[in-house]
Amino acid sequence: MIWTIITIVIGTIIIFITSPTSKLVDWFLNRFAVHPKLDPNEITVTFNGKRLKEEEKNRFSYYFNEAHYVKRNHIFPGTEKSFLQPETAVTPFVINVKSGKKEMNFFLYHYDDHVDVVKQWKKKVSSFTISSEPLQNFSISVKA
Repeated sequence: MIWTIITIVIGTIIIFITSPTSKLVDWFLNRFAVHPKLDPNEITVTFNGKRLKEEEKNRFSYYFNEAHYVKRNHIFPGTEKSFLQPETAVTPFVINVKSGKKEMNFFLYHYDDHVDVVKQWKKKVSSFTISSEPLQNFSISVKA
């Protein structure tokens, strides 16, 4: 009788290990995602030092979440500051994410055909390119 119970418990544990639930898989994948999905309630979005209104922020975060990851840009040590403040006259959108102890900043530089994103957390910096037509149009409509 006891061996049957032990076998059932071990079998159940093996099943959970070999086929984890979708929530666990989603958590694990989002933990290491280069282009994470942002929750509008945990972010503040500023452009040119001014905060976006709640409706605009929700729309902006939706466009950011739906954007397609294109490629990762390589930043070599010592070039972070020049990448964070490019010589072009593009004003970035700044997204500040605060979730518990986790704090990240995203700098979005918009161009005609893509959006460059610089992700800053702790003392680490990474950069990637995304493609989002609504996000590019959004940035133009705010500037006007």
